[in-house]
Amino acid sequence: MNKTLLRYATPFTTGLFVISLVSGIALFFHLGTAYFREMHEWLSMVLIAPFILHLLRNWRPFLSYFKHLPMAIALVISLAAAGYYAWEGTTGDPGGNPAMALVQTMQTKALATLAPVFGHTGESLAAALVAKGYTVESADKTLAEVAKASGKDNFDIIRDIVSVKK
Repeated sequence: MNKTLLRYATPFTTGLFVISLVSGIALFFHLGTAYFREMHEWLSMVLIAPFILHLLRNWRPFLSYFKHLPMAIALVISLAAAGYYAWEGTTGDPGGNPAMALVQTMQTKALATLAPVFGHTGESLAAALVAKGYTVESADKTLAEVAKASGKDNFDIIRDIVSVKK
């Protein structure tokens, strides 16, 4: 294994963990969500690589933890906590950000249904989206259908609808 990579494994694991910790706390308390969400998601993904290198560098000491009861207890408690939240997500009300629930509901509604909320008729909203580069077959298509037909993300179309003024 490349010694340079291994030399940086623990420092990068530490630095990225601190970023994940701070951004995770901010997200939990709904502080600066616009600043922290993407940072938290992406840099937590990047954290995987130095974490694996850190494990490789410290493999023998790491394995010794499995010989003692605290590791088994910690893993059982961690898996139980993860299982609890995963189960809770399958029981109907997933909780979470109500704004995201609204966005998901909007994606399933036809342009004609949503148009009055934005001061449009179905046809004028469809025309405004066509002017923004969307493929709109009719005002009876849902936002998700229009976004997919246009090769766009569902969040792109919502951002663009909010930006079109009548």
